[in-house]
Amino acid sequence: MGPTEINGLPAHVLLVHVVVILVPLAAMLVVLSAVWPAARRRLGVITPLVALVALVSVPLTTHAGEWLEARVPSNELVRRHAELGDTLLPWAAGLFVAAAASWVLARRSAATGTETAPARTATGPGRTVLVAVLAVLSLVVAAGSVVQVYRIGDSGAQAVWHGSFSRTPLPGDGPAR
Repeated sequence: MGPTEINGLPAHVLLVHVVVILVPLAAMLVVLSAVWPAARRRLGVITPLVALVALVSVPLTTHAGEWLEARVPSNELVRRHAELGDTLLPWAAGLFVAAAASWVLARRSAATGTETAPARTATGPGRTVLVAVLAVLSLVVAAGSVVQVYRIGDSGAQAVWHGSFSRTPLPGDGPAR
């Protein structure tokens, strides 16, 4: 399904950086596009494209993580990280749907001329409700996805580093003077 090793390293430890950067970036762009008509117009297709790459990166990273999980000693921290990792895909999908909806809204508005001035963001009660619902859903999905990225990353760091380092410098391992 995707790479499991990159240049001799487990792909998961490299791909995770794509997720950690792109999911919060997509969340920020989705919120901006949903609540700020000028941003929605200016960002255009960038928001759904970033959200799409973030969405695609999640299963690639998860697949590489499952490959790695089978090759490290299993413990509760590793299992917890793997379980949490499986929860991000729906959030990333939600980001993409919100991004695409915002982009479609901007395209339709541009085609009908309803967003020619910042003060004219809606032409009727139906459109106002649609914009409001999109904004609320975008905020929820963005917040949820960022919280999940944090929780997954924290659990991964705990799994890797818990009990793996000394709280005091080891003799002879300090910086060269």
